[in-house]
Amino acid sequence: MPDVGEGLTEAEILKWYVQPGDTVTDGQVVCEVETAKAAVELPIPFDGVVHALLFEEGTTVDVGQVIISVQTAPGAASEAPVQEAAPAAAAAALAAVEEPAPAARQPVLVGYGVSTASTKRRPRKAPAGTAAQNGTAAPAATAPAAPAAPVTAPAAVPAQSNGNGSAYAAAERPLAKPPVRKLAKDLGIDLSFVVPTGDGGVVTREDVHAAAAAAVAPQAVAPVPAMAPAVVQAVAGASVQAAAAVVAPGARETRIPVKGVRKVTAQAMVGSAFTAPHVTEFITLDVTRTMKLVQELKADPDLAGLRVNPLLLIAKAVLVAIRRNPDVNASWDEAAQEIVLKHYVNLGIAAATPRGLIVPNIKDAHAKTLGELSESLSSLVATARDGKTSPADMQQGTITITNVGVFGVDTGTPIINPGESAILAVGAIKLQPWVHKGKVKPRQVTTLALSFDHRLIDGELGSRFLADIAAVLEHPRRLVTWS
Repeated sequence: MPDVGEGLTEAEILKWYVQPGDTVTDGQVVCEVETAKAAVELPIPFDGVVHALLFEEGTTVDVGQVIISVQTAPGAASEAPVQEAAPAAAAAALAAVEEPAPAARQPVLVGYGVSTASTKRRPRKAPAGTAAQNGTAAPAATAPAAPAAPVTAPAAVPAQSNGNGSAYAAAERPLAKPPVRKLAKDLGIDLSFVVPTGDGGVVTREDVHAAAAAAVAPQAVAPVPAMAPAVVQAVAGASVQAAAAVVAPGARETRIPVKGVRKVTAQAMVGSAFTAPHVTEFITLDVTRTMKLVQELKADPDLAGLRVNPLLLIAKAVLVAIRRNPDVNASWDEAAQEIVLKHYVNLGIAAATPRGLIVPNIKDAHAKTLGELSESLSSLVATARDGKTSPADMQQGTITITNVGVFGVDTGTPIINPGESAILAVGAIKLQPWVHKGKVKPRQVTTLALSFDHRLIDGELGSRFLADIAAVLEHPRRLVTWS
């Protein structure tokens, strides 16, 4: 699993495009994976025949783990060694293949150079009494006994965590990958007291979950080993199929693993709601003139082939209002306790996708013409719906628009996208009775709701900003006079 950037440590395998026995060529896309921010297609850097797929679709895999093996010559073994997280059956199959003579390595998937150093971990130092358990000093002839380690590991955790001379509570820092350390921290597990079962004495996810299960229910330690694989898959979201299999027909409840984009969105919204002091203001306005302008622009030959809709003019109104109130376009630097004014506008557009809500943004939207803004909006929405939005497209946003009106909703109190200053919710545009030129007439009316960070934007500035957006939409000629 390559490092796809943005500090991500794991990805879920959505779909395999190849199967064992298929011929692949360098650069061919072999699978699609979903990170916490986007779906990405992965190419293979080899020519050869697929030997084994080490993880099923729906499995969440740590960056750096081997997910596929390819035979680059008839009778040759996989180019990459099988790591600890590979399924036991796949590991045994790869171990049975005859090892070829060492060959020059080819570059890996995402921008890494070729490393000549060994990727095998150093042996873990441990007392002689523990060598047979952690596999660091066991001879090759005893390798088949390794799968038994996870079965006995949970039973040993309580005894070792009582402070009675744990063999694994050495002064040396326990060996574990960053995602496993984070998992242990989230579960409140001290890695010093976890029995490592991975190759070279490395603590795995299964070890952490086993230790957590033993800590929660020590009286039920004995049954844990038999249940551990299913529990780990359901809790960690490692396999969609495994989690779905728990649901019985006629069940009154269904548990859905939260992972990928939906998991990150949930974490971001919680962080934003409880760190940025939100203020929400509302304004109801007559947008009849704007709706007429939309129809006229659709017939304009200069905009032929472009998508013109109310959201396009709302986005333009927001950009005009930012130009008149530049202080709203800012962010909060918590470490320096400073307000950072942005002299560019990366306009976020909240998009509902099958994988959850994402907020890609249009870079330098302030510098775009109406036609360029339309092209960017169309491309952004289409890419988001296809699940192809890149992590870079969702970074460095400044202000966001969310169109809840498409669902028939009048308004709401949106949560600010983390790192941004404000978010504008656009309600449904409906024909309603409205006082126009002293008479009650049917007019196109909508409600806007602006949530803003009160550390950056005070009530006066926020009110003026929202009022300017409304003024442009009520009299769209201000798109010209205020620009």
